[in-house]
Amino acid sequence: MSVTNEITAMQNQTAFYKVQENKQNTTSNSLENSNDSNMFLTLMLKQLQNQDPTEPTDNTAWLSQLAQYSSLEQMANMNKGLSNCMEYISSIYNDMTINSEITQTLALIGKEVTLKDPDDPAGVKTISGTVSEASFEDGTGKIKVGDKYYSISYILNVKDNSLTGTNDQT
Repeated sequence: MSVTNEITAMQNQTAFYKVQENKQNTTSNSLENSNDSNMFLTLMLKQLQNQDPTEPTDNTAWLSQLAQYSSLEQMANMNKGLSNCMEYISSIYNDMTINSEITQTLALIGKEVTLKDPDDPAGVKTISGTVSEASFEDGTGKIKVGDKYYSISYILNVKDNSLTGTNDQT
């Protein structure tokens, strides 16, 4: 159970850093794309202003340049849309991960657990008991064994009390 929590925490942290990195990249990319399209239009206007009146630029060349500009704009818009989609998917993933951890924590109610004693610096002592309550605070699951709350990261073993009952068949 502890390994699962550590993996989940690492996945959450990785997803958070990716969202932050994507936000920074999206901001810088949108500025670059804006500058690229402005530069393209500026160059096109300069070309119009400075063309030789005796030999004007061919219409197909202008249409080709306008098509390139249109393609550039569409790719920039598509990139922005994909970035927004990735942020949304990342947000959904984070919500699902949190909900999964909450469900796992709540599923421990009524189960017998063995925990590492967090007050034992040597890590040798264990605590056993039935989980009477479960909560979720500060981003981690907590269970109540006896009269004290423990983080679910201390769990070593979980045993279902309902499966250990006697089986009376006559």
